[in-house]
Amino acid sequence: GNLNGKDIDLVSVFEGIGKWNNGDLTAEEVRQIECNACPGPGGCGGMYTANTMATAIEVMGMSIPGSSSHPAESPEKKADIEEAGRAVVRMLELGIKPSDIMTREAFEDAITVTMALGGSTNATLHLLAIAHAANVDLTLEDFNDFQERVPHLADLKPSGKYVFQDLYNVGGVPAVMKYLLKNGFLHGDRITCTGKTVAENLENFADLTPGQDVIMPLENPKRADGPLIILKGNLAPEGAVAKVSGVKVRNHTGPAKVFDSEEEAIEAVLTDEIVDGDVVVVRYVGPKGG
Repeated sequence: GNLNGKDIDLVSVFEGIGKWNNGDLTAEEVRQIECNACPGPGGCGGMYTANTMATAIEVMGMSIPGSSSHPAESPEKKADIEEAGRAVVRMLELGIKPSDIMTREAFEDAITVTMALGGSTNATLHLLAIAHAANVDLTLEDFNDFQERVPHLADLKPSGKYVFQDLYNVGGVPAVMKYLLKNGFLHGDRITCTGKTVAENLENFADLTPGQDVIMPLENPKRADGPLIILKGNLAPEGAVAKVSGVKVRNHTGPAKVFDSEEEAIEAVLTDEIVDGDVVVVRYVGPKGG
């Protein structure tokens, strides 16, 4: 969105709440940011859950190529809708089932692109759940394996400076996939919902725009490895996921402030009970409690 001639987005809302709490913005100024940050339909611009999972589903081959980065009100999005209907009919005619598409290799490619784009931690939750439903063996350890192999390339919010519209402007998700495929990171021979393979689908798309800096080259990535790291310890014996893109501190020791609900934790932040160096623990908001 735009407010007073300045581009704003969902991150602007988060920052606005903090500035309001510190007395730097009035409630009306925050309301204006909220009303203008995400105009129109579609997901928010950063690599949050919506864009992360839309991308992952496209990479797996379960949605129309290019659709995850097409703006919500674009002619391309309307064409995606029509093509989705044709794809369903085509899959029925060819006898292609979701289980034929959602293979182990498809999940590997989804994780690869999620790492490269700096996707949401929720990718771990949802991809593990989808894999379970599809009877595909996928574990948290697999995410760590790909985190070590796949560099973080995208300068996208929340840790970068660009939004998903900017990615679309330089070629979108297909251009990123094409770049990764050329460099041996993806399985190009997988079947997709179009009835074609990943490689065949990508032949119809252009490469990343020359000179762009939304997606960094493999020789000069934002980060040499992926931004989603699986952690284990006494707080989470079975594992937890952390997003470390933009985080400069690799080791930290501090007092734990423990809360039994998200609301209590937020109240503590707003009343300055949380100070620099504290470790905030919110219980009962895992996959079941949340």
